[in-house]
Amino acid sequence: MRLPDFEAWAIFAKVAEAGSFSRAANDLAISKATVSKAVTRLEARIGARLFHRTSRRLALTEAGHAARVGAARILAEGETAEAEATAAAAEPRGLVRLAAPMTFGVMHVAPLLPAFLVNHPAVLVDLHLADAVVDLVGGGFDIGLRIAALPDSSLRARRLCDVRRSVVATPAYLDRHGRPKHPGDLAGHACLGYAYLPSPDRWRFTNAGGEEAFVTPTGPMRANNADALVPALRAGLGLALQPDFMIWDDLKEGLLERVLPGWSPPPIALHLVTPPGEPRPARVTSLIAYLQRALADAPWARSQES
Repeated sequence: MRLPDFEAWAIFAKVAEAGSFSRAANDLAISKATVSKAVTRLEARIGARLFHRTSRRLALTEAGHAARVGAARILAEGETAEAEATAAAAEPRGLVRLAAPMTFGVMHVAPLLPAFLVNHPAVLVDLHLADAVVDLVGGGFDIGLRIAALPDSSLRARRLCDVRRSVVATPAYLDRHGRPKHPGDLAGHACLGYAYLPSPDRWRFTNAGGEEAFVTPTGPMRANNADALVPALRAGLGLALQPDFMIWDDLKEGLLERVLPGWSPPPIALHLVTPPGEPRPARVTSLIAYLQRALADAPWARSQES
């Protein structure tokens, strides 16, 4: 019985992540020839090509896509095992890859990182921002922040705080068009839509009595990033369903106003998620603990009590 070629699988995972033999070689501090030989050796071993190679482009084959998640897991678990087996693992040191939603990451995660980095000068943070759900395991991420009602999965999730969402508009817009009292009233309003809602073409609300109401929003604009709706919202072009972490300042200052008293969209929360497996390097556990403390006590989360 032959042992798996763990080195080749780890190198393949790094090439798949970097999208380039040269970048993978730089990341691993080895030669491009060594990277190329490892991938060729692996392809010969499994009897299938892992990449389509041209002079200008490198792309995963179907076999490469199928192997990528497992290879990324081998690389991540190997890095963890090595980190834990050395004295350096006791000190936060090395790269942490962190994924977060775009607007939330810019507004509330990036401002937290300087203080963490000052206190942990040997740690590097690679912050990846995207509103689409990121594959933590396949993408090689150590930590993810997600704002949703999380489905069951193999990921480990820690609930940090609730995220209140409200239908809001400027007072001027509401003075002109009226203040909706029931979700059904939104049919007569311009609604600014967010494409990454679980059901972007159907807004659902409930009241304290358990009554449900469904609305098909229509309006002049829709975007796949909620921050892109803010200028139109502030310009009084319509209403939008927005989370407090984006609008709490505007609400405090009276620039925006909540509507539909007594009605709420489905509850969601901020979660910190990590791939399965223990133990984790100190660099990862340190950032996890820091983010838990900072985000669970965020002022926009406390503002939900008002």
